[in-house]
Amino acid sequence: MRFLVLSDIHGDLAYLETLNEEFVKADAVLFAGDFARVSEEQTGKPVLERLVKKHDVLFSVLGNCDPVSFLDELDSYDVSVQGNLAFMDGLAFIGSGGGTKFTGLTPNERSEEEIASDLSLVTDSGETDWNNLVMIIHNPPHNTSLDKISAGLHVGSSKIRQIIETIQPLAVITGHIHESYGIEMIGKTLVINPGSLAEGRYGVLEIEKKDGLFTAKAELFDIKI
Repeated sequence: MRFLVLSDIHGDLAYLETLNEEFVKADAVLFAGDFARVSEEQTGKPVLERLVKKHDVLFSVLGNCDPVSFLDELDSYDVSVQGNLAFMDGLAFIGSGGGTKFTGLTPNERSEEEIASDLSLVTDSGETDWNNLVMIIHNPPHNTSLDKISAGLHVGSSKIRQIIETIQPLAVITGHIHESYGIEMIGKTLVINPGSLAEGRYGVLEIEKKDGLFTAKAELFDIKI
């Protein structure tokens, strides 16, 4: 299975039009939030409308720049996995939206506890084998190469990292920190920050099933236009 991995579109539709071949090749699109431009919440809906026209299967969450009320729009298109489990070809998907409290200048900054609560269907289930689980989490896990801002500080979520270390999902899609795009392993979990599509960056996740277990690999790309 092949997944187109996107995050942080921020109201910029131009790069979406360069990815038509990727949309065709993908079995689904995984979007880690920030439909809207900073301080321009109205720019989010056109992005959502374009995404659902580009592909029939979209799994997404809100970003910190998306108002909490925009979750109703995601639900109306049946594309949200924020606090919800969705299933596809033996894989499970769940997500958590928004960012940890930092500047206070964006509409969807949340406490660590609130961010972690979106994953309660998994963390409170008592299940320990989540080899088939893909998490889509706007805020990256703490103390990785994926949560480091330009000032050198790690601003990711400690609780999200703890959850990843405990249940070891197959893969985690994140975003939020544009400058820290990359791929990293936390134990057996593949963690991907594709970077901001508004800056021409995206990723591809490929998942195979061998001997009853799923395996994942990913690659990141820069769009040249």
